[in-house]
Amino acid sequence: MSFFDNEAMLYDEWYKTKMGNFVDEVETKCVFDLLKIKPGTKVLDVGCGTGNFSIKLERMGCKVTAIDISEEMLKVAKTKAKKENLDIQFYNMNVYDLQFEANYFDAVISVTAFEFIKDTRRAIEEMFRVLNDNGQMVIGTINKDSQWGDMYLSKEFQENTVFKYAVFKTEEDLKQLKPDKLKDIRKCLFISPSAKEEEISLSKEKELSKHNKRGGFVCALWEK
Repeated sequence: MSFFDNEAMLYDEWYKTKMGNFVDEVETKCVFDLLKIKPGTKVLDVGCGTGNFSIKLERMGCKVTAIDISEEMLKVAKTKAKKENLDIQFYNMNVYDLQFEANYFDAVISVTAFEFIKDTRRAIEEMFRVLNDNGQMVIGTINKDSQWGDMYLSKEFQENTVFKYAVFKTEEDLKQLKPDKLKDIRKCLFISPSAKEEEISLSKEKELSKHNKRGGFVCALWEK
């Protein structure tokens, strides 16, 4: 996964664009509409990248532990957290071998990281192992069956980004993971990736959601 090391310093630049900021807003709402947390909740952020959701969770009063396999991504995340004096525990760690005791976390999340996890069942089992009884697990990922999925899978896009290494999932793929524990699944990001700047808005997103069922981001909730 060294290819992520090369992306670390520029990874957050996209979120400064109008589209990037919008995507972050709607994906964040989708995640937190499912994940019910309160101050003091012990959360594990799997594939934290530059710490986007780790920082949001810590600001909400959670006790956050975050892991990633890219040391350079973690360096950026640590720097951002330090600037805000946030006490997030960051570790270079693989999801297939979590160095935590069983039943330790109240919640486990993974947002825009499962695209790069090939053995999803193995990852899910390990994430569930460290989740306590009645704990929540939320996974948010790019929806393969969407306009966004089409873009990420295009030859031109894959040639120039880390997404050539991705294995994209659909809503049905997520439903096959521990179906007996699956509680809810939602989609968002109905705006087209090719939308003009003036078309990027929450009102447009809401309008499109009424007839477009192929949201670019799919988010699922499991309870142990």
